[in-house]
Amino acid sequence: MSVLVDENTRLLVQGMGKVGQLHTDLSIEYGTKVVAGIRPGKAGTTYSDVPIFNTVNDAVRESGANASVIFVPPPGAADAILEAVEAQIPLVICITEGIPVRDMLRVRAAMRGSNTRLIGPNCPGLLAPKANVRIGIPPYRIFKEGTVGVVSRSGTLTYEAVDQLTKADIGQSTCIGIGGDPIPGTNFVDTLALFQADPDTHAVVMIGEIGGSAEEEAAEFVASNMDKPVVAFIAGRTAPPGKRMGHAGAIISGGKGTAEEKIKALGQAGIPVADSPAQIGETLKQAAPDAG
Repeated sequence: MSVLVDENTRLLVQGMGKVGQLHTDLSIEYGTKVVAGIRPGKAGTTYSDVPIFNTVNDAVRESGANASVIFVPPPGAADAILEAVEAQIPLVICITEGIPVRDMLRVRAAMRGSNTRLIGPNCPGLLAPKANVRIGIPPYRIFKEGTVGVVSRSGTLTYEAVDQLTKADIGQSTCIGIGGDPIPGTNFVDTLALFQADPDTHAVVMIGEIGGSAEEEAAEFVASNMDKPVVAFIAGRTAPPGKRMGHAGAIISGGKGTAEEKIKALGQAGIPVADSPAQIGETLKQAAPDAG
């Protein structure tokens, strides 16, 4: 099985502009079942044989979509998330970068008690090789089916880690980019719990970065709740305090959220930490020789 998706995943694309159309084509090319798209005012048309609807409710009712990916620009992205939540779509992945924090606070409040899982925003999405499901923007040609789960705050480093694993003949079960914004829908602990429960995931690569306390919380979870090997890498070691590096959540504030603090917490939990992105694959092979 794959985490969060399977061969029955039916994808809805919210935001069928040029970017949405490009990634619709790539997901279909990979084998993902893309069953509907949203582009207000274009209902009744199609794109690549995918029917277009005005609203998410219409799309879900007519297509049976059970997952959604959002390519809506920042001013409307929060409303797009909430429209998918209101339609009771189980899995929603928001790729959009630059959503105002106040909008995500509104989304978090509205999602309390919801059965929808949100991944993102500001993330690359999800790819599950066994299920042939690609949701978002991952470059699918570098992936290989296997037993290693990958979770990352950084999209680019997700691809770097996956490429290393594949070149080392280590396949992946599910790869999830959770994004680097201050208010993510799904965090490391959420994802690690899914990997721990997944019988087809035998080891995990976790890629963190400076800012916040997500990695420290993940370290505590691994130490208390996981029996599968976990290895990590922390980006941003050379970032000066108060300087944001890339993601909106990647900032050291008041001496907190430093790479050193995170590496120390991971080490205390027994999680090997690669010294550079180039060593992620080798670090995993040492910690879990049979994974892949």
